[in-house]
Amino acid sequence: MSEKKEIVLSGIRSTGNLHLGNYFGALRKFVAIQDNYDCNFFVADLHALTTSPDPEALHANVKNIIAEYLAAGLDPEKSTIFIQSDVPEISEMYLLLNMHVGIGELMRTASFKDKARKALGLGSAADNESEEAFEKEIIGAETNKRVNAGLLTYPTLMAVDILIQKATKVPVGKDQLQHLELTRRFARRFNNFYGVDLFPEPTDFDFGGAPVKVPGLDGSGKMGKSEGNCIYLIDEPKALRKKVMRAVTDEGPQAPDSPMSEPVANLFSLLELTSAPEVVESFRKSYADCSIRYGDLKKQLAEDILAITTPIRERVADILADDAYIANVVRRGAEKARERAAATLSEMRHIMGIRKF
Repeated sequence: MSEKKEIVLSGIRSTGNLHLGNYFGALRKFVAIQDNYDCNFFVADLHALTTSPDPEALHANVKNIIAEYLAAGLDPEKSTIFIQSDVPEISEMYLLLNMHVGIGELMRTASFKDKARKALGLGSAADNESEEAFEKEIIGAETNKRVNAGLLTYPTLMAVDILIQKATKVPVGKDQLQHLELTRRFARRFNNFYGVDLFPEPTDFDFGGAPVKVPGLDGSGKMGKSEGNCIYLIDEPKALRKKVMRAVTDEGPQAPDSPMSEPVANLFSLLELTSAPEVVESFRKSYADCSIRYGDLKKQLAEDILAITTPIRERVADILADDAYIANVVRRGAEKARERAAATLSEMRHIMGIRKF
């Protein structure tokens, strides 16, 4: 009898195309674990609604991400690939779990505060006089600058995504660690309140080794859609080369063995991810002896990135042209995801006293 595999779950909001950070930080790792874990990868279209996207754009983004998942190597024969809204049990469990979640603990989450301030046009946390002032701004916000309830209860929905599949391993970034801790708290609270052992407490998936940081092209920080500093997996060669050539640098080293500025160090980080070791070493030597030409480095970097993204971009185009294939993948994925979700929801309803006569 085969050993039962641990359940891994990860989702991405349908707010745009996937970028190089998604690929090196997550997708490539997901492809590598498909044989050894019970993998579940979904497109979080319900989460995307917290930012009120255009309906046509939302639908197109969902389709694009599914195609990019598949093109990057996620295999529907090995993993469950589905769309969040195709599993209606999630929405019902979201309501039920909210009955065990406090408004205060949701309002204290860092991501809610940050996103609420942006929605209201407020400054950073340091610019606000107090938590009380911030809460008054939320309660008294005008209709055209409201903070929707979905944004507040985002951690509950994320917890449901995880708990309804009884996932034990959840790969998350630093910005989602607080939400994962809330998921563990909600699981404990429900189990203790009813005296049951329904939900396991999930942990962050440790892929081993140092975490991969993929910097953006703007000279600081990580690559991200909201920062506008991305190289997308579907970028055409001309557009990709243009982006890389415009990446922020500095005036160049002024003395041998000078320390690198952050923008230049970021370019070398991208080079280490995408280029051969001998290429990286050659540019490091030229930086150390002050002979480096940033234009040459950027040209090399662009071509090495294209060597990775071009096969993916071409597969994405082929997949997007085959609506029947995409529909079959998400239908099968929804069936598999709903099977476990329905069982968990049935148990939860029974435990909470919602039973048929």
